[in-house]
Amino acid sequence: MANLNGFNAHEVEPNASFEAIPAGKYLAAITESEMKATKNGSGSYLQLTLTILEGEHKGRILWARLNLNNSNTTTVKIARAELSAVCHATGVMQPKDSVELHNIPLLITVKLKKREDTGELVNEVKGYARKDAASANGQRPQAPVTDNTPPWKR
Repeated sequence: MANLNGFNAHEVEPNASFEAIPAGKYLAAITESEMKATKNGSGSYLQLTLTILEGEHKGRILWARLNLNNSNTTTVKIARAELSAVCHATGVMQPKDSVELHNIPLLITVKLKKREDTGELVNEVKGYARKDAASANGQRPQAPVTDNTPPWKR
């Protein structure tokens, strides 16, 4: 048994479904980042938490994992290229800490991927671009974010 200290569900909005969102391009921002050890403990990856900033899926969270420290050199090369894409998209070209990448709107490309173990569709972040790249590609321009308020407070 666990004491819930008088929790009242009438005062808290229930969780929405965590089904995969449709593939596409979304305006988002990195809202958290953390280095984590790989499952086997032989390396580490940078986990980026991305929050969608507008549209039907505003507030949804996605994750990207960049295997920056791994025994497989190809894996590291791919992760470093992805980090470079994040840096170019945010305009922070030489970050000393991943927190420097936080709260800067960028355009992410989201794909759907089928999990091998369950067959469930999940999202995967497969690309990063400057927030103004949508209009340059002939895509619908994204609404600009004009203040420095963190995305989760907008």
